[in-house]
Amino acid sequence: MSPPSKSSVVVSPRGQITLPSVLRKRLGVKAGGIITLEERGGEIVLRPAAVLEIEIYSDAEIADWDAQDNLEESIRAKLQQKLSKRS
Repeated sequence: MSPPSKSSVVVSPRGQITLPSVLRKRLGVKAGGIITLEERGGEIVLRPAAVLEIEIYSDAEIADWDAQDNLEESIRAKLQQKLSKRS
């Protein structure tokens, strides 16, 4: 792991900043890349982010899976209860 580095950047009138090229190269941040921003204890933390594609399933696909599901109702209810506690 590289030692931490400090840089000063200027905030534009539109609130934009430019990340130093050395830092972008070291962290693999490319043009159009996604960065996450987190406020943490009065500091701003920027991290490279990964974007994953999400599949959207149709109601027909979901209904088909439900039809193929052979779980007993008691087991299905227990699973749904566990999943609802996570949200």
